Amino acid sequence: MFTVSPSISPEIYSIAPGFRALSIYVQAAPVLNPEVGESALKEACEAVQMGVPEWAESHITAWAEVFQGFGAKPKRTPCSADALRKRVLRDGTMPALDPVVDLYNAVSLRYAIPVGGENITAYQGSPRLIVAEGTEPFDTIKEGEPAVEYPARGEVIWCDDAGVTCRRWNWRQGIRTRLGVEAQQMWFILESLPQMPLENLHDAGKMLTDGLEKMMPGLGFEVALIRE
Repeated sequence: MFTVSPSISPEIYSIAPGFRALSIYVQAAPVLNPEVGESALKEACEAVQMGVPEWAESHITAWAEVFQGFGAKPKRTPCSADALRKRVLRDGTMPALDPVVDLYNAVSLRYAIPVGGENITAYQGSPRLIVAEGTEPFDTIKEGEPAVEYPARGEVIWCDDAGVTCRRWNWRQGIRTRLGVEAQQMWFILESLPQMPLENLHDAGKMLTDGLEKMMPGLGFEVALIRE
């Protein structure tokens, strides 16, 4: 089976002591039960409204401090988990977008954890979490039109050999590697700090793989824990 071997720059552990992540590679199968994603998303939104999980606030606060540590402004550009939870707390729900995206958003909400989903076949080389030089191109949409931006020097980014795949650690994903239900090879990264119990990181990964197995029976997957 094809494998994904993400790398983490040593500088990252200075910015976020205790950082750990689950890397999950999925070889997709035909989608037989697309409703799994929307159902999980609905249940996760209800859980957020009930204050689940109990350590959500401390984990989100820790991410805000990490963002400040590399020069980002968490109120303006929050981590992805914070942005999702704020939206659900404000609106009470989230609209369904795509079965796979709905599922990994559900995991993010249920466990207050940033979750990235990528079409790994669009990558050039392996994923890397690094401190940006500021010259790495990032493809995005601005005012409805394709555009290229560049990260600030010192910003934490996910990238590959072609450029940035996610800016400000897990704030905004690029267009080139965007994941959808049609992707044949998927890569997910679930990122946590010590304020989230390690066992719950594994639980979050299991929620994702269990949901994908229900959605597309017969898929194959590999899970790896990344830590210093």
